[in-house]
Amino acid sequence: MAATEETNGRTTGATASETAGGPTGPAGDPAVPAPAGAGAVPPGTAPAGGEARMPRWLPRAVVLVLALVACFQLGSWAFHQLIGLLVNILIAFFLALAIEPAVAGMAARGMRRGLATFLVFLGVFVAGAGFLALLGSMLAGQIIDMVEGFPGYLDSVIDSINRTFHTDFSRLEIQDSLLHSQWLQKYVQNSATGVLDVSATVLGGLFKLLTIFLFSFYFAADGPRLRRALCSVLPPAKQREVLRAWEIAVAKTGGYLYSRGLMALISGIAHYVLFVLLDVPYAPALAVWVGLVSQFIPTIGTYLAGALPMLIAFTVDPWYALYVLGFVVVYQQFENYVLQPKLTSRTVDIHPAVAFGSVIAGTALLGAVGALIAIPAVATLQAFLGAYVKRYELTGAAAGEATALRPRRVRLRGLR
Repeated sequence: MAATEETNGRTTGATASETAGGPTGPAGDPAVPAPAGAGAVPPGTAPAGGEARMPRWLPRAVVLVLALVACFQLGSWAFHQLIGLLVNILIAFFLALAIEPAVAGMAARGMRRGLATFLVFLGVFVAGAGFLALLGSMLAGQIIDMVEGFPGYLDSVIDSINRTFHTDFSRLEIQDSLLHSQWLQKYVQNSATGVLDVSATVLGGLFKLLTIFLFSFYFAADGPRLRRALCSVLPPAKQREVLRAWEIAVAKTGGYLYSRGLMALISGIAHYVLFVLLDVPYAPALAVWVGLVSQFIPTIGTYLAGALPMLIAFTVDPWYALYVLGFVVVYQQFENYVLQPKLTSRTVDIHPAVAFGSVIAGTALLGAVGALIAIPAVATLQAFLGAYVKRYELTGAAAGEATALRPRRVRLRGLR
């Protein structure tokens, strides 16, 4: 009986110890308790035998990624829609920089900047309109003379071909074949359908020109206010840097226009001598036309400048048109590879290779507009960065090696 009561007591004590704290050891002592958190399930993971749960951060991350993609797509669409306006604003900004010295000089004498800007633009407009009116009247008279004398020119060309190649062409047969040709009929039909496209292009060009002049007027007239508004949101150190960059941009843009004007003068004098030697009428006006158009209209300016003198020279002698074409091509090569790099490097203070490369890069990025503003933009950037790029003097050995590299013999093993 005593043994039975002792056994029951131990069993009861073991059960109580398991219930109170955990299992017991083989000798009846309590087992070492498990470390805290050993059996806990990490957050974000499914318990054993249960269903998988989505992490709490995943929906937020998906929404954030979708919002960023939507913002990028919206920004890209808006940028492509406004690229034309941004290019016009860029042209207007450089035009305002170009007239800034004249406007600032008139404002320093007591004139209001708005009135000074208006007078500068009025002078440019009057000079341009007068020049175009003179060229228009001259061109109209030459076209009338050429149309009246075209049958005689055609007869002389046909006679020379018949004498040279022993053929028997006649002007009437050629005119009849041209008038009844399908090529001419298709060309007339396409020209008739393209009148609306040409009109829309002209109206669009006039609207862009008006936009550029309006923005450039605001930039020039409100230049000090614009600079103050821009500098007011910057710390004092950054304010000095922005004002210095603005002054550099004005100086470099003025230097670029000066170089272009100098090249226009040289080009006009060279072509004037040619026109006088060939006895081409309106030689002074044609020389001014070639000089201005070839220098201030990028990419296609050379072809537009040479087309009008060729047309007028053709009315004097058809061979004179070929002489003018040859001179324009030769002078253009001289200007591109000799004259322009030297003048641009001196007035804008950039290397000729950098100037040539900047024009190519600007044309690739923005077309004709990029070619026009590439050199002053690169010159401004180069001058501005020159103040922050630290330069070191070369040591004696390095200076000697840099100024005159001496060829060295290299011996290869196994070769005699």
